[in-house]
Amino acid sequence: MTQTIQSIAPPSQLDARPIQSIEPASQLDAPASQLDAPPSHPPLRRNRQFQTLWAGSAIAGLGLTVADVAYPLAILAVTGSPAEAGLFAAVQTVGLIVAGLPAGHLLDRRSPRTVLIVAETCRALVTAGVAVALATGSLTLPLLILAAVLLGIGQPVTGAARMLLVRAAVPKEQLTSALTQNEVRINGADLAGPPLGGALYGLRALAHAAPFVFTAGSFVLSVISALLVKDAPRQPAQPAGGPAGTGGRRTGRSGMLAGLTAIWRDPVLRATTGLIATVNAIGASLNLIAIVILKHQSVPSTMIGLVLAAGAVGGLVGAPLVRPLHRLRPGILLITVALLEAPLVALLAVPNGPAWMAALLFTSTLGIPAIRVLIDVLILRQAPAAERGRMVGALMTLMGVGVPAGLAVGGLLLQYLSAQTTVLILAGALAVGVLCCGARPTLWHARWPE
Repeated sequence: MTQTIQSIAPPSQLDARPIQSIEPASQLDAPASQLDAPPSHPPLRRNRQFQTLWAGSAIAGLGLTVADVAYPLAILAVTGSPAEAGLFAAVQTVGLIVAGLPAGHLLDRRSPRTVLIVAETCRALVTAGVAVALATGSLTLPLLILAAVLLGIGQPVTGAARMLLVRAAVPKEQLTSALTQNEVRINGADLAGPPLGGALYGLRALAHAAPFVFTAGSFVLSVISALLVKDAPRQPAQPAGGPAGTGGRRTGRSGMLAGLTAIWRDPVLRATTGLIATVNAIGASLNLIAIVILKHQSVPSTMIGLVLAAGAVGGLVGAPLVRPLHRLRPGILLITVALLEAPLVALLAVPNGPAWMAALLFTSTLGIPAIRVLIDVLILRQAPAAERGRMVGALMTLMGVGVPAGLAVGGLLLQYLSAQTTVLILAGALAVGVLCCGARPTLWHARWPE
């Protein structure tokens, strides 16, 4: 599984019932795919607000995937140090995790549109600075580390802001269609970005600065798209007693940790988040392992790139599967997809060449779009209005925190063991984690919200 489930699909404008309402088995067992657009709403393609947001998000996502290729190449060219290239990636990941909770807290108190504009402007400026420094031969490691910090912090801030803006733009009845379109954006960027980044970096006219110019321009276009849409409506915090119908439960918790508290107190949310964090931690190092295995088989670098792209193709093909898969109960869907990943990971150890590896990576990502949509429907639509930003921030943090640990463990295993042994250990760990998290009856019995 080459993709993590860290990128949560943007949720639509939804009601703010308490999170705990997903638990009782007496609720209507209605999949999200059955809630799509009634005749009273125009088709999603005519929703200018959503399509504008989607376009800005798509171009920014493409710019990020281009930068993911260009930054390591630039660091290696300037410093010649793989360790410093690794430091860049580590700083970016740490920035992403550390910024998750503050980003959610900020967005519950400030305009999501304004936050998105400021964050994208900062990312555009620092990327343009890198491009100028590279073109003039003055690129330094401190500037690269600053870029890593801002890029890392920008991901949860801009991601959560877009989620809240899309809530205000899309009727809840069109949830599945909107999220499926977003899956096309995510996987399309994953597929097109790496080869585009490599091609742009190969242009010598700008001293290899072309991919950074492209990325900075993508952030500028994202700012323009944010300027063209309406802001999300502000939601006042609920009083301590909670709104009518919540049983007197407090839903308007204050503080940066409100999202974490809500997840911890609900057994379904705990199990769901723990299961996805486990899958992310194991999946984080699989690209590196696949590269090592293929290198040992003397597979050319060009072919390795095509093999790794199979994961993005699987995500694109998996987007239309969201509706049929959501006919299953959410817990059953989540556990089944996660459990099937374990044998797929184990089969990577079989040395059958690049076509075999590509087929496994393709198959492993088919269910990822359905899981990302499930996260939105099962969790985020249940968040009280005054806590939505903090719920998004908490989820991004918890689902991303295992990624650096997974990368570190995978690297250590590869240092001292063969790639095949490493794969089998990770597959076993994934199976154990899925069984532990999936053994909760509340997750098996969870129903789709009414």
